[in-house]
Order: sequence, then structure tokens, then C-alpha cells
Amino acid sequence: MTDILTAPAAPVDTAAEELRLRRELAAVYRLVAHFRMTDLIFTHISQRLPGPDHHFLINPYGLLFEEITASNLVRIDLEGNPVEPTPHPVNPAGFVIHSAIHKARPDAHCVLHTHTRAGCAVAAQQGGLLPVNQMSMEFHNRVGYHDYEGVALNLDEQRRIVDDLGTHPALILRNHGLLTVGGSAKQAFLRMYYLEKACEIQVTAQAAGTPLVLPPEEVCAYTARQLTGEATADFQDDLAYDLAWAAMLRLVERIAPDYKD
Repeated sequence: MTDILTAPAAPVDTAAEELRLRRELAAVYRLVAHFRMTDLIFTHISQRLPGPDHHFLINPYGLLFEEITASNLVRIDLEGNPVEPTPHPVNPAGFVIHSAIHKARPDAHCVLHTHTRAGCAVAAQQGGLLPVNQMSMEFHNRVGYHDYEGVALNLDEQRRIVDDLGTHPALILRNHGLLTVGGSAKQAFLRMYYLEKACEIQVTAQAAGTPLVLPPEEVCAYTARQLTGEATADFQDDLAYDLAWAAMLRLVERIAPDYKD
């Protein structure tokens, strides 16, 4: 009988992987700035790094998103403290929301939070996100809601944030803003892009002052399954998100090629 030998797994080049993640996260910061989803120097996009140390990348406190590069992203621990020398301050209080989600959701490698006009407007509405348009259908029954408790500076709020997010890919923080999670920075960004668009469309439709036409629940649920690849249909578009992200990278290369520095 011949023994079957299993080849050892190839060692992971952690330095190369961190550089890749830094560049992808920096690209997302630039895209968030380009699409006007920023709030001066506030809000964050955090990225989990591989390894047992539970380290993350986050923006240097004080820099605009359009100033973020791969090299000036700060490596922090779960408490939001820098773990390497850096000339930049960090905002540990701003990591309260992010750290809670990273701890509770192993799949949430990236957490993206915004304070946009449309997002805050929908977050202030009792009905929340409505199935006004196809873009909102992706989040039908797939977005959590967290009631406002004041500025997120208290650690005891973390459990409630995690519970309200649940297993959803998005969270609407009432009277506050929007949040998406993803297995990568690009996934969190593309989710936020369409969540933001859904909010913009809703607010615009409501501003017309006429009654809204909303599809039946079964249509909304089916469309959500279509958009997340969970429904059987005559055609499938498995390339959509990869092609969209490739297009976004081409955009970043044109408008902010220094993001990789």
C-alpha cells in the first residue's frame, strides 16, 4: 500500500499580505472621499490583519480620507492603541463601534462607517430603509437597526450594537449614520456604495411629496435573493462585483495613484 503524503501548506508571506491589505484599504478610503461619503476627519474604515494578534489597520486621526495612503495607515490592537511607532495620533474612542463588531463577527474583516446626508436622513426615519428601488432590495431584511444612545464613547454600548447588527451585512445607526461589513475592504465598500445610493433614492423620492409605490413583500424578498446570488433565475451574473471592483481600482489609479505609497 502506498502512503499518501500531504504536502505542507505554503507559508503565508505576512508582509506581502499586509501590504496588499494596506493598498486595498487605502483605495477604499480614496473612493469614499471621491464619492463624497466623508465627514471631514471623522468616521473610520477598519481592516483586520491576518495572524493571532488581533491587529487592525485604521486611518490616522486628523488626516482627510483623500490623504490616506497604504503606508500612513495605523496598525492598532482591539483597544484602538497603536502597536507600532507612528507619527500619527489615533482616535481610540472612534474604534468603539468597530472593535465590537470585529470581536463578534469573524467574517467582518472590514467595517466601514459613514455620516452622509442621505444616510443620516434615512437613519432619522421611523420606517428606516424602504424598498423604494432595486438598489435597496439588496438590503431587504438584511439590515439591522441600532437606536441612538449618544456619541459612541461607552464600552457598554458595544453588546447592543453587536446584537442589533446580528448576522446582517449592514447596520443603520438611528440618528447617526450607516455601517457595512465585509469579508474584505472592497466588499464593505461596494455594499456601502449601494446602501448610500438606496438612501439617496429614497430621500429624493420622498421629497417629491407623492405616495411611494412599494413592491409586494414576496417580490422584495425574491429580488434580495437574486442580488445576493441565493435565488434561481434564468441568468446569473457571477462577475458583477469583481468587475465593479476592477473598475473602481482603475478609477483610483487615475484620480489618486499615490494611494499605494
